[in-house]
Amino acid sequence: MNEVAQMREFSSTVTVGGSICPACGGDRSRVFYEVEGVPTHQVRLVRTHAAALACPKGDIRLRFCRGCGFIWNGAFDPNLVRYEEDYESTQAVSPTFNRFHDLLAQELVERYDLKGKEVFEIGCGQGEFLSLVCAHGARQATGFDPVLRDDATPPPGVTFVKDWYSEAYGHHQPDFIGSKMVMEHIPDPGRFLGILRRAIGDRPEAIAFAMMPEVTRILELRAFWDVYYEHCSYFSLGSLARAFRAAGFDVVDLWRDFDDQYALIGARPGTGSGPPLPAEETTEEMARKVDAFADRVRTDRAAWCRWLYQELADGRRVVVWGGGSKGVAFLTTLGIREGIEFAVDVNPNRNGTYIAGTGQRIVTPGFLAGYHPDVVVVMNPIYLEEIRAELVRMGLAPLLLSVETPPEAV
Repeated sequence: MNEVAQMREFSSTVTVGGSICPACGGDRSRVFYEVEGVPTHQVRLVRTHAAALACPKGDIRLRFCRGCGFIWNGAFDPNLVRYEEDYESTQAVSPTFNRFHDLLAQELVERYDLKGKEVFEIGCGQGEFLSLVCAHGARQATGFDPVLRDDATPPPGVTFVKDWYSEAYGHHQPDFIGSKMVMEHIPDPGRFLGILRRAIGDRPEAIAFAMMPEVTRILELRAFWDVYYEHCSYFSLGSLARAFRAAGFDVVDLWRDFDDQYALIGARPGTGSGPPLPAEETTEEMARKVDAFADRVRTDRAAWCRWLYQELADGRRVVVWGGGSKGVAFLTTLGIREGIEFAVDVNPNRNGTYIAGTGQRIVTPGFLAGYHPDVVVVMNPIYLEEIRAELVRMGLAPLLLSVETPPEAV
């Protein structure tokens, strides 16, 4: 089953422009942020400049549910999204991310006593995380992913299943079923969690785990570069916990990680009647964050455009560091097709490809040694020190600016 078919499986109640909340089924929602004509894919490898400018596009119309606090793209159409061709989403080329990934695997094994036990992962990619879980003591690991390559070789201790986990695999009895960076791609998370709940049954010892981008940080920073088409669902800690409870889970752990960029949850099969955890914000608190975002984000976007075009008008060479989702969203939301020529990415598979929508060529860090940029805008500040060290190694000293730093503060 390909990813589009899978998303259709989890989107029976979702319609383009829909106002019914896909998490709780409530009808009290409102639109608070819109962007038209954005690329429908951020990390697909685009091989030519012309193809980048002509890439498929869709609209973003973020809706906020007043009932449960969930945020989603009411204009999302799963038919516009396909993951099976030239999709390059791995972050495992960064030492900073690899350290986080390894520490997370170790933490989950210890937190949920997974040594000598069986682990499943939904949306396993190439099995990198499952390999780490096995290295930290899990007995056996199985990864489910509908877009696995036919010739994919699983790491030692890992079994691949080219399919999505569902009730069809309910006869298996793993101790832990997790997904990382999956639920933000699913337009009907309520249905997805219902399928997961039925599949794992009523074994009180089983753990369901999920990790995804955390939306309150996006709202507070007015991080328009973290809003893109593939991410049709946006969770806070509170809305995530409420969605799990609505599906019949008892939430046992709820936390943020990776510089508070990710929301993480651990839950067990139950009745869904447990009290809120201290980390959960209320829907009223979310409503205030949504209002503040809506009031200021257009001003922020205009400030970035003014600052960047002034830098370019003054003859400075500006590059964006991050050729993946954040870089694509930053450049396409601002509509910058000219002036900024290059985006830098450490993933060698992206070298020589182009930013969807705006056409900047993606280069490896070594390219900068000959290009000598004056300004480097870093799309993810957690990598700032890693990037700074690489620039120093090349003898470069550009202005190094985090995308989270408002232009007026420079």
